[in-house]
Amino acid sequence: MNLSVGIVGLPNVGKSTLFNALLKKQIAFVANYPFATIEPNIGVVPVPDERLKRLAEIIREDIKILRYKDIKKKTEKSPSISISQYPNIPPIVPATVKFVDIAGLVKGANEGAGLGNKFLFHIRETSIIAHVVRAFEDPNIIKEGSVDPKSDYSTIQTELILSDLESLAKSKVNNDKKPSILSSIDSKRQEVIEKIYDSLNRGIAVRDIDFLEEEKELIKNLFLLSAKPEIVVLNVSENDYTENKFQEIYSRYTSISSVDKMVVLCAKIESDLSELSEQEQKEYLNQLGLKESGLERLIRKAYEMLGLISFLTAPASAEASARQWGKWEVRAWTIRSGSTALAASGTIHTDFEKKFIKAEVVSYNDFVSLGGWKNARERGKARMEGRDYVVKDGDVIEFKIGS
Repeated sequence: MNLSVGIVGLPNVGKSTLFNALLKKQIAFVANYPFATIEPNIGVVPVPDERLKRLAEIIREDIKILRYKDIKKKTEKSPSISISQYPNIPPIVPATVKFVDIAGLVKGANEGAGLGNKFLFHIRETSIIAHVVRAFEDPNIIKEGSVDPKSDYSTIQTELILSDLESLAKSKVNNDKKPSILSSIDSKRQEVIEKIYDSLNRGIAVRDIDFLEEEKELIKNLFLLSAKPEIVVLNVSENDYTENKFQEIYSRYTSISSVDKMVVLCAKIESDLSELSEQEQKEYLNQLGLKESGLERLIRKAYEMLGLISFLTAPASAEASARQWGKWEVRAWTIRSGSTALAASGTIHTDFEKKFIKAEVVSYNDFVSLGGWKNARERGKARMEGRDYVVKDGDVIEFKIGS
């Protein structure tokens, strides 16, 4: 599944600094003037998941004896073969999120001001918006078109709404040119469009309109910008970046968004963290009273708001694993919550859906507590499920595929 997050906001609110921290290297061009980022920079970053490391450790132990025997035989027959040629742990492949650093927006973008047209086009291509709002003062940084966090937020929301109104106006003109006799579905769709148009004119974003389920289906192909799910990223100062201040910060900006759609981070500290080792990062976060970085919380929030989960795959046969080290991996796969085993198999390969037979499933907790596939099978915790089984977050799955 292609999960993409568009990082948006007014110029010089910290978007590119945040993006660089996400990639753990300086890719985006950061400069202290508007439109430093012209073309969108795109980067793919891993989704933090401690479960993968634990699975890999278990798989290593599961095949340890078989591997040792196999390597011993080979080294006895051919001294040129070294045990060091074989990895001690299966490769880990995490799920990923694509982040798009989009050029800063200014008032009037809907009419082409600044880089408005490009900005709006690139938002349309993303799954969710991470709207960065600068929640600190720094006289040394130019703040183009900015007054305060609430008005900054409103500026971009207004531009998105104006763009949607323009799109719907074109749709209404096209419909006026069609024959007056419409199908019942077309009539219902037109009613929903009128409902959206009226709400937008009152300054209400599409994401904040209450729709019936059937109405949501009728407007899926409208691709309206203000319909995109949104995370408000409050970029705070280094002094405010401690967990005991988060609640106060959230309450200060409830007029912008609900707390469950906000993430507090300090782009400067996140950038500093990206240059440290894993152990040093943990120590730094502990000093701030934080369990995880703001970037990790941002990725998790994106997963949560889009209704996404991960299922895991790990070598199911110790004997096969011992023979084919380089062909095995421990991996996380992204699917929508509520997906069936059949749909999940298709994320690995489209042929899996066509040739699906069964799915062998073990919950992550059982897999870890029992030490892998062998014991899980012996204890009856490995279940054979059909194509309609609803996959749960953390399920470890081996798909049985026909020829």
